[in-house]
Amino acid sequence: MKKEPFVTYEQLKEITKKYPTPFHLYDEKGIRDNVKALKDAFSWNKGFKEYFAVKATPNPFLINILKEYGCGCDCSSLTELMLANALDFAGNDIMFSSNATPANEFKYADEIGAIINLDDFTHIDFLEKTIGRIPETISCRYNPGGLFKISNSIMDNPGDAKYGFTTEQLFEGFRVLKEKGAKNFGIHAFLASNTVTNEYYPTLAKTLFETAVKLKEETGADIKFINLSGGIGIPYKPDEEPNDIKVIGEGVRKVYEEVLVPAGMGDVALYTELGRFMMGPYGCLVTTAIHQKHTHKEYIGCDACAVNLMRPAMYGAYHHITVMGKDNEILTNTYDITGSLCENNDKFAVDRRLPKIDIGDLLVIHDTGAHGFAMGYNYNGKLKSAEILLKEDGSTQLIRRPETPEDYFATFDCFDILDKMKF
Repeated sequence: MKKEPFVTYEQLKEITKKYPTPFHLYDEKGIRDNVKALKDAFSWNKGFKEYFAVKATPNPFLINILKEYGCGCDCSSLTELMLANALDFAGNDIMFSSNATPANEFKYADEIGAIINLDDFTHIDFLEKTIGRIPETISCRYNPGGLFKISNSIMDNPGDAKYGFTTEQLFEGFRVLKEKGAKNFGIHAFLASNTVTNEYYPTLAKTLFETAVKLKEETGADIKFINLSGGIGIPYKPDEEPNDIKVIGEGVRKVYEEVLVPAGMGDVALYTELGRFMMGPYGCLVTTAIHQKHTHKEYIGCDACAVNLMRPAMYGAYHHITVMGKDNEILTNTYDITGSLCENNDKFAVDRRLPKIDIGDLLVIHDTGAHGFAMGYNYNGKLKSAEILLKEDGSTQLIRRPETPEDYFATFDCFDILDKMKF
């Protein structure tokens, strides 16, 4: 089976005349259509809001597209908070979900009015000492522990995750926060990653809704919102069935009406913090085949490497590859598709059946729109690539320039050790 790139071979040949590979390319139309579908799927909930997971794709041009549709920002660090603030997101449009959080990050989140989502019971006192009070609106991240199952399938193991309050800590935390002045409460949980099933959100929602009802009954807390976080995945492999966001939204609605409405909580707002689902399929890494190697295996060396896309090296993650202009040819060859890092795991694909690849062929590595560029690094002195937006009208826009050697060496600018270096 194959995946169809959102860019044609003819388009890509023109794009590469202006922008040398490697680069990440994003599909504006796909992003817009997807966010509209998400909003429609949850339109039954008056307070629904998507807080885009900035960590997935921290590019202001792309975040501004989502902002047009009323999305907020889910931030996990100081610089992500700074980015959201610079893009003029209002305080309540920013959710700060962090862990092992430095004091200065809590201070900045409070200064810009972000909703703070606490990750641990001990953070209650830490936050109070840091900013001098407990905010009137506060959220807590819940981790029930054990295994998270859907039917008989184990989706993930929250018990091994470093995130969140235990059940006992959550109830005690709400009591303490209420005593310290909190008036508006939220609950947050992330119990499984990259799920390709329409059952995940409704199952998670049931857990959170039932917990919210008990919290209200036992602590008297006024629960204003329930944050389902992320976890809705995408089909990286071509034979996987994609999630149906309309079905997911309807599944959550049924649980909402079964659990929250009878408990007098029919006005609770629902939030999501999707990253991969929002951007993943609408980005690709474009690279050129620059070497062939015939040794114990057949290798194709590209001008991109794990610096541009870390997931295959880090997780062994699958990303589909299209050899542009040859997508209808028979898969006659078996290749390892590699980069040039001095690490043997620097491979985009291992033993992948593909059509014959020639030097100069353009390869599209699919589904890199989230956790692609964002996970880049500079090992071996490699430089991060450009990011380019393929606009709805077919034109392109540079939305991040490629790094230069000057960027790489910039943090030595307070010393004279590199004075002899000429750029």
